[in-house]
Formats: sequence, C-alpha cells, structure tokens
Amino acid sequence: MTPIILRPDQVDVEQQIYASWNAGHRNVLAVAATGWGKTIVISEVALKKHLLGSWQVKIAHRNELCGQLSNTIARRGIPHRIIASASTVRQITAAHRREFGRSLVNPDAPCAVAGIDTLIARKDQLKSWAQQIDHWTLDEAHHAAGGNKWIQGIEMFPNAVGLGVTGSPRRADGQGLGRFQSDGTKGDGIFDTMVLAPDMRSLIDMGALCDYEIAIPSTDFNVDESDFNKDGELSPAKGRLASQKSQIVGDVVKEYIARAYGKRGICFATDVVTAGEIAERFNSVGIIAASVSAKTPSDVRDEYIRRFREGKITMLVNVDLFGEGFDVPAVEVVIMARPTGSLAVYLQQFGRALRLLNGKLYGLIIDHVSNWKRHGFPDKAHYWSLDRRDKRGKKDKDPEEIELTQCKGCGRPYEKFKPKCPKCGWSPPLPEAGAGRTIEMVDGDLTLMDRATCERMRQATILESPASAAERAGAVAGPGAHAGMLNRQIEKHQAQQRLSLAFAQWAAIQRAKGRSDDESYRRIYHTLGMDMMSALSAQHSRADFEAMAIKVEGWFS
Repeated sequence: MTPIILRPDQVDVEQQIYASWNAGHRNVLAVAATGWGKTIVISEVALKKHLLGSWQVKIAHRNELCGQLSNTIARRGIPHRIIASASTVRQITAAHRREFGRSLVNPDAPCAVAGIDTLIARKDQLKSWAQQIDHWTLDEAHHAAGGNKWIQGIEMFPNAVGLGVTGSPRRADGQGLGRFQSDGTKGDGIFDTMVLAPDMRSLIDMGALCDYEIAIPSTDFNVDESDFNKDGELSPAKGRLASQKSQIVGDVVKEYIARAYGKRGICFATDVVTAGEIAERFNSVGIIAASVSAKTPSDVRDEYIRRFREGKITMLVNVDLFGEGFDVPAVEVVIMARPTGSLAVYLQQFGRALRLLNGKLYGLIIDHVSNWKRHGFPDKAHYWSLDRRDKRGKKDKDPEEIELTQCKGCGRPYEKFKPKCPKCGWSPPLPEAGAGRTIEMVDGDLTLMDRATCERMRQATILESPASAAERAGAVAGPGAHAGMLNRQIEKHQAQQRLSLAFAQWAAIQRAKGRSDDESYRRIYHTLGMDMMSALSAQHSRADFEAMAIKVEGWFS
C-alpha cells in the first residue's frame, strides 16, 4: 500500500483528537473545510487503532460514501467488513480488486464500514458485535442531532469512544451537536468537545487549497426564502417549479461558455428533471455532459466519474450527490443552479472547486441562485459552537459578517463596508456635496460627508449642561423640578459618554486590525445599523444612549 504522509496541520488535529480522548471527552467532533483531508486523518486514526487491536466502525449515510471510506482504509492495508446492502458489498469488493489487485473486505475483521440505514435495520442481529466496538467514526457528523437515526446508530456502541468529522457544525434547523449546552443543560447531539482544523482562508494561504473567483450573472431564478424547509433546502417539486419559471437551463450553459469554456466542472441542479435538461443543453452545443443523481445506477455513476476523471466528460450535472463527502476529482468550476439555505451544504458545494490541480490558478464559482447573498464569502471566519442556536434566518453574533453587494463594474460580489470593489476598483459615484449628503448616501462613511453637514451633525451631539437644564426646569416648575432635572441630565451625560467610549473602543480595535477610518465607519454602519454621529445626537434619551452602548459593547466584549 502507498504510504501517506500527513501535513503538519493534519498531524496537529490528529494529536488534538487523542488529547481530547485522554482528557476524558468521550465523543470528539473535528471540524475541517472541504478539501482539508478529513478522510486522510480518519484513515490515520483507523490505522493506529487497527495496530492496537481495536474493534472499530466507520459510519457513512450513503452507499457511495461507504465505498469511499472503504477504499480509504483499504489503502492503509486494513481488512474490514462491510455492513451495507449485498450490491454495495459487491461493488466495493470489485473496486478493491481494480485498485489493489485483491479485496480487503473480510466479514470477520474487527474493523467495519457501515451504512447508517443498514446499521439501524440490522440493529438486533448486530447487538453482540456492537458491544465489542470500542471506537466509531461518523462521516458528515453534522447530521447527528435530535435523536435521529445517526444518534440511534451511535447509541448501538455503549462501550466506544467516537470521532465525528464535518465541514460545518452549524445546522440550518438551529440544533446543536453537543451532548450538553455550555450552560450545562441537555443538548441536541452527542459530542463533548470540538477540535478545529485551519479554516478555509488559512488553507488557501498555505497552499493546501486554491483560491477562488465568484461570478454572479444576472438571473430570473427566484424563490421565496420561506419555501426552504427546516434543513435549509427546497423540496424537489418547489425547486423544479422555480427552475421552470426561469431561464436557468439556458443561462447555465451560456454563462459556462462565456466564463469557463473547456474547464471541467460540476453543476448542482434543483431536481432530476432539470438536471437532465441542463445536461442535454450542454451536449447539444458540443460540451460533453452527464446527469447523475442518487437514482442513477451505481455502476453508471462510477463510469461517468471515471470518464470525468479522464477528461472524456466535461460537466457532471447532479442532484444532491456531489455535495456531502463525495470525492470528485479535477473540478475547476462549480455551477450553482440550486439554492440552499444550509451553510454546511453551501460550503461543501463551494469547496468542490478549491482542490488543487496542476495548472489550475483558481476555482470558479458561477452562482445563478444568489447563494452568495445568503451565506457570504465561504472563507470568512466563523464562530463554531456545539450549542443550540437561533433558528435559520437569525444570524449568530459575528462582528466580521457584513452583507455583500454586487460591483456594477465587474459584477463580482464584495463586502458593503469596502469603499470600492477590491477586484476592479469601481466605486459608487458620490452625490454632489452641495446636495446635502446623508449618511445613507455614503453608507455611513463620515469621511465622505461635506463639511457643513458634518458640522451640523456635530452640533446636534452637544447636550445641554446639567446646570442649565436644571435652572430651566426650576424656573418653570419650582425647586423640586430643579433637583430632579439636574440628576437626570447628569445621567444622560454619563450615558452619552459611555456610548462615545464604546465607539472609541470599536475604532481602536479596527485600527489595530489595520483598517482605515472610512472602512471602520462603514463597518459599524453595516454591522450595527448606526453611525457614530447620529447615534450621539442629543435628541436621544438616556435609555437610548445606554441601549446603543450595550449594543456596541456587545460586539467586542
């Protein structure tokens, strides 16, 4: 078997996994971006467990992913049994013989690869075997929550420690993957701790993944966000209807020809019928394409992938097949013709274009369905947690997450806080200074306000002194009103000073990160929905100042 050498970052994650088990954490979740090498680390852990005589099981949720796991550990020379349908066992055995010259499938081996559905279906007859398992691994572990079949499968192994791997622990339905919440209450999942691999941007910078470009052509494809189910997905029927109402079949082919002609790619379609139509349209213009889905016979799927790998097929159009876990090589372009409200699915699909390939400068994403608006750049920093969170649509606390806008110069997306497109340099034209620029006109950038407007805003922040306010109140309502107003005005001054200090702390953090003042002004405007000058206006009450101060402080506390 070919020896495998892990990169330093992969070795580090592996060591963190062992350290977590040694520290008493029973089930460990490893989070790593698509393309990082999760299966390689799984195989390394499996090999060490095998050499120690461990009884272990590797669990996947589809037959084709069972085949991938089997091939991965077979490359390490580990004999194993397959717990799946008879046809899947035959296919895996044949795949072993093609690649290794022999089969490593052994029904008596202490290591196993199992499909979750078969595992559950054979629960009773596997009970004695399951008692002997001392280690399990779950691929695409973000599925394991809420007492579902993945949880039920894991519960078959009461004497085992576990490892889950995923590209994102954030579920669209808001359920957490932790056994317990951080406050000690019962959680939705089974994991006790989390180990983080380098994020996508770090992997790109270190050369483990390639960089990317996003193209966002104009489109008439439209869905109501309320049509997404709890998992952040459209039903095939709703996806089909949206595709039928649009020109997406023709747009996909037209934009591919214009932007990526000759590059091998994957297209994610809404449903089987639309996938077939897209593939047919590609073929009609001489671009060899194939439509595949979970309904496509596995031997046909394998043949398509082999031909794709050899360059005999240029475009694979698929439905829910090449997102999770499926290893498809040599992808240069990903076409998103299927919307998703799931961050995990978005990152998986996006990551298909980031694997390294000789001569490949970058992966190209052509997004026809506005996934870029729903989820932003895939390489932005995320705060991962095992805790339950607000349901889909309510954003987690993330001060770096700012809505994207589309450049009217080159058409690429960029973050709204940037004063100009970082790709082509286009910037929105400014209104004439004499027209009285508003904060909205300049996206909160106070450096672009004209002098007269800035001075008016500054004057509006000046509070009446406590003595003056008290004297005025006393003259109208007597000595009792004088004392009360004095205290209230002092409190208002203090609340405004607290807000001013919070803004100063925000600005200091932004400068420490190397950001200019104009960028900082835009960031706070788009992040918190306020600009500094308007927020400090004297027209606000003491309670208003305190509420805004708490909001600003909350982003860096």
